[in-house]
Amino acid sequence: MESLLGITANDCVIIAADSTTAHSISVMKHDQTKMHKLGDNLAMVISGNAGDPAIFGDFMQKNLALYKIKNQYALGPHGAAHYIRRTLAESIRSRRPYSVSLLLAGMSEDEGSALYYMDYLGSLAKIPYGAHGYGAYFSLSIMDRLHKEDCSRDEAIAIIRECIKEIQHRLIINLPSFKIYAVSKDGVEEVEDLSMQE
Repeated sequence: MESLLGITANDCVIIAADSTTAHSISVMKHDQTKMHKLGDNLAMVISGNAGDPAIFGDFMQKNLALYKIKNQYALGPHGAAHYIRRTLAESIRSRRPYSVSLLLAGMSEDEGSALYYMDYLGSLAKIPYGAHGYGAYFSLSIMDRLHKEDCSRDEAIAIIRECIKEIQHRLIINLPSFKIYAVSKDGVEEVEDLSMQE
């Protein structure tokens, strides 16, 4: 039922996630934060079965912080993506696998803006834009039509807003609120908290 969205711009990555937590046919919360800040210029939005996103997000946050302390430098988006993918792949082969899907957004001097797509099976792909969940059925075609390699931050935010509008209008499941974040060289910031207009 959850929706995650992400798109790269020339100087940042814009990610968004709905704020709803549901179990079976019941809505549990309307104000859940699904974004985890993993570093100064690194963040992920995550969804999955109840409990797994929060536990896995905190686990990755703490392990990447520990990596920085032990090695005297932080992993960039590329290194963090492969570290998280390996953790997911190892978890599949355990008795308690994490059932999570995520979009990892990062910014570095070497890579520029980077967006990585990962699912619960440990698949990894670097992409210019992407989505997880039922919202992907409506938003990927919009992103495909509107995204261009050199789009600005404002253009990327406008594309995400258009995707959210389409999801809220056409998806049978009610996803009334989304949070939009920007990951840039200046850090991770919340851009907007969108709620469905009554």
